[in-house]
Amino acid sequence: MNRSEIIAFFNSRAAEWDARMVRSDEKISCILDAAGVHAGCCVLDVACGTGVLFPDYLARGVSRVTGIDISPEMARIAASKLHDPRVEVICGAAESGRLPRRYDCCVIYNAWPHFEHPELLVRNLAAHLAPGGRLAVAHGMSLEALHRHHAGAARSVSRPMITTQEMTDLLSPYFSVDVTVSDEEKYIVAGEIRT
Repeated sequence: MNRSEIIAFFNSRAAEWDARMVRSDEKISCILDAAGVHAGCCVLDVACGTGVLFPDYLARGVSRVTGIDISPEMARIAASKLHDPRVEVICGAAESGRLPRRYDCCVIYNAWPHFEHPELLVRNLAAHLAPGGRLAVAHGMSLEALHRHHAGAARSVSRPMITTQEMTDLLSPYFSVDVTVSDEEKYIVAGEIRT
């Protein structure tokens, strides 16, 4: 798995991404609650894709959303969807990129297996969260379903999804994990930045 393969994979699927998306408002609400998304907060959406969660953030009255995605086509589509001054989209790598501000919360939704360097990602995100900031790593399917899903066409641009305990261990140097869910419908690990 390397960056150019990941970019090419998602660029090739960007145009049809929204049409193929299966959405559950209940799961998304649970994920955004775990991430601490609320009125007035500033959100970082990592691997934002086509901006599928942007309307959900805005519906909660956030002050700002920054979406970042490594795929130029995904970022282009995300930027074209909403012409709202609270939303900005960056095309870049979240593992190492400088971000324009500090955030109150960060959401990584349906994307974790596609990061080349998870440890670098966690460290970089921790550096861009404000005191009291929260991070949520989440998927709208079970761990078993994730393994099946990534064994198909995305196999060459994915790594196996880790358990909630492994994710907790990875986040723990930077975050106090207080939400872990791994059931038949969803996967969520979330916590607050350590001060």
